[in-house]
Amino acid sequence: MSAHVETHAGHPPEAHQSSRVDARTLGMFLFIASEIMLFGSFFTAYFFVRVANGTSWPTPGHELPVFVAGVNTIILVTSSFTMHWALQAIKRGNRAGLKAGLTLTFLLGLTFLLTQILEYSRIGFAPYTDAFATIFFCLTGLHGAHVFVGLTLLLAATVRSYRGHYSAEAHYGVEIPGIYWHFVDVMWIVVYTTVYIL
Repeated sequence: MSAHVETHAGHPPEAHQSSRVDARTLGMFLFIASEIMLFGSFFTAYFFVRVANGTSWPTPGHELPVFVAGVNTIILVTSSFTMHWALQAIKRGNRAGLKAGLTLTFLLGLTFLLTQILEYSRIGFAPYTDAFATIFFCLTGLHGAHVFVGLTLLLAATVRSYRGHYSAEAHYGVEIPGIYWHFVDVMWIVVYTTVYIL
């Protein structure tokens, strides 16, 4: 007993980890689960307005820039591939591939966000115009906020990659922002399909 106490006298014992998933990765998955529920509440409002109330979508007088949003979707989906490339590169110890992949992902994500902001300035209606406009801005704006958070994470990872912080053995700083970024991309596909296409 005294030997056990003496062993841990200088520091607390390591936390027990029952899951095979790394605690940081598991934390990101749990966070994403909570974000899915947040998006779910907005989609519920969307379906209530459109299906339960029978409101035409978009409301007569409103036009959605389906083509521009479609191009933006291609840009964001492409960024998922460059993110995957960056992660696979560092897993192989390829720092040049990591830096190129992260830089491209960040630039593609920034292009998406700036295009969305430009779309807002030219769309011709405001969040307070009617129920359609409110739901449109809530869903696309919520996603835009997530893109901004993702870009912040990507910027930090990119700066660290240029400083040589990652290796084939230590790359959680790339993998975890990558998981979040893939979530942002998948969620946009759902938003785009629901709001612009259906």
